[in-house]
Amino acid sequence: QVQLVESGGGLVQAGGSLRLSCAASGNIFSINAMGWYRQAPGKQRELAAILTNSGDTNYADSVKGRFTVSRDNARNTVYLQMNNLKPEDTAVYYCNVRYKADLRFGSWGQGTQVTVSS
Repeated sequence: QVQLVESGGGLVQAGGSLRLSCAASGNIFSINAMGWYRQAPGKQRELAAILTNSGDTNYADSVKGRFTVSRDNARNTVYLQMNNLKPEDTAVYYCNVRYKADLRFGSWGQGTQVTVSS
């Protein structure tokens, strides 16, 4: 199993930037990919950005060109740099993994709140 600790988030004005961090520990060699997901009030959780072990990335259309997912292997940490934030980016952001064995998700944490004011 992998344990994840999310940090970052907060309140920012439209057009501003935030960086989220997700530190992984435990059986990190079992990870195929790490990603950021978000859930806005009244909406389903959705993928924001994902980074695979091979370095491939995938972004939601709504965040392309504004969000960048990256990792620091030495720190076992994945980051989500969010620029030019919009009020519609307001959501709880969750970090999670996909395991190599069966691509299942890890356990969902509490997430971190991102609020963008207009």
